[in-house]
Amino acid sequence: MAKIGNIDLGDFPLLLAPMEDVSDPPFRAVCKEGGADLMYTEFISSEGLIRDAAKSRQKLDIFEYERPIGIQLFGGDIGNMVESAKIATEVNPDLIDINYGCPVKAVACRGAGAALLQDIPKMVKMTEEIVKCTHLPVTVKTRLGWDDNTKNILEVAERLQDIGIKALTVHGRTRVQMYKGSADWTLIGKIKENPRMHIPIFGNGDIDSPQKAVEYKNRYGVDGIMIGRAAIGYPWIFNEIKHYLKHGVRPSPPEISERVRAARKHLEFSIQWKGDRLGIFEMRKHYTNYFRGIPEFKPFRIRLVEANSFEEVITILDEVTGHYSNVLLSA
Repeated sequence: MAKIGNIDLGDFPLLLAPMEDVSDPPFRAVCKEGGADLMYTEFISSEGLIRDAAKSRQKLDIFEYERPIGIQLFGGDIGNMVESAKIATEVNPDLIDINYGCPVKAVACRGAGAALLQDIPKMVKMTEEIVKCTHLPVTVKTRLGWDDNTKNILEVAERLQDIGIKALTVHGRTRVQMYKGSADWTLIGKIKENPRMHIPIFGNGDIDSPQKAVEYKNRYGVDGIMIGRAAIGYPWIFNEIKHYLKHGVRPSPPEISERVRAARKHLEFSIQWKGDRLGIFEMRKHYTNYFRGIPEFKPFRIRLVEANSFEEVITILDEVTGHYSNVLLSA
């Protein structure tokens, strides 16, 4: 049974990764319905919160049906991270997560995210101060190391556990790898084998099917799996993994009507949360993913990304339902 503090996540929880410009409340709504057990906000800049930047503040929006949910923070200054953790605590999430894994230059070159993998004492000190400043469980998401010569995650895991974190998620790549190549879960498995470790260890990276999720669960012994890119446009992956775990077979893929229903729910929430113009505009990047693999879908996709009103999008989605009503989809 995986537990983070007093949060009971069940036998093998499936987590939705915090993804910038993706893991907002509308996206989380469809993933929660799709079976995600624990979700996180997009990562939030500690400096943005302290400056009261509107975009950072909006990312603090959480809803009761999302629980359990964590707020993820990033930053390179210990004082700012502590203050931002206090601000995040006030909106009453279920936990605070610290991002020590983001590899992008805009983050790492400012001494935040994966950059802390180059300064483990600072990472430990920052984490310790955040643990002290909040009554909420604190968790960490990170990578194997900065590069192939500094895969120090075994040491990092012990030191972070020793100063009070309640769970650790590890992405099976280094910062230098970014998202290229294959994720290596070998060291994640070694963390689980360490008799000193007693907090939940979640693996992340390249899980894109129920079969792979179960294979990695059995091979590496992780307490749960975090899924990111594979859930974009396919929130059903969580329940498909659960079905495969229970029955040993992958369920049939969602029909067109179900894909349309999910896209519509996502759109409605997007408009509700962001307003008409921005809500419609930011949904455009999701249509390709919701209908990936559908034969000859390009004409509909073009119309969807050019539509400027809710009514226009709904009309097109209704046409999609009718046009593909008799098409059998494969997983």
